[in-house]
Amino acid sequence: MSNTNVKKVRTSDLELKDRLVSIQRVTKVTKGGRTFSFSAIVVVGNEDGVVGYGLGKASEVQAAISKGIEDAKKNLVRIPVINGTIPHKQEFRFGGSLVMVRPAAPGTGIIAGGAMRAVLESVGVKNVLAKSKGSSNPHNLVKATIGALCELRDARSVAQLRGISMSQVFNG
Repeated sequence: MSNTNVKKVRTSDLELKDRLVSIQRVTKVTKGGRTFSFSAIVVVGNEDGVVGYGLGKASEVQAAISKGIEDAKKNLVRIPVINGTIPHKQEFRFGGSLVMVRPAAPGTGIIAGGAMRAVLESVGVKNVLAKSKGSSNPHNLVKATIGALCELRDARSVAQLRGISMSQVFNG
């Protein structure tokens, strides 16, 4: 997500809701045998255009989830949401995952699966068509979905970037 229009957000005045995307038991092999711990991917958002993801690892499930939530709060970004959908179609690739998101008409709902659904619900998108191709690894899917959402631009930011008025953006 090395995009210039990504806006970091402060957590002080936000009402954030967390969603657990994936939890896995991981193993570290040592001289004394296997050491088991848990890895949790968590997405947090205020359902009004702010979202972040985090990864937490600990020897107990609840500790891993709480570490993931703390990590997610450090990585919040603002996403443009217009009338409950996204401004335009966007594709993004992260690792082996390719994600495509498209705006949808009111009443469509969130047409997405698993990890993508958690991210889109946390952002506050109500109507969107989404498709994932390639790897279904939840780590890569979450990162690809947030990457695609970070590349979205609304008309106001486009007009500001080009140094023209809003009406000129739509009229050419």
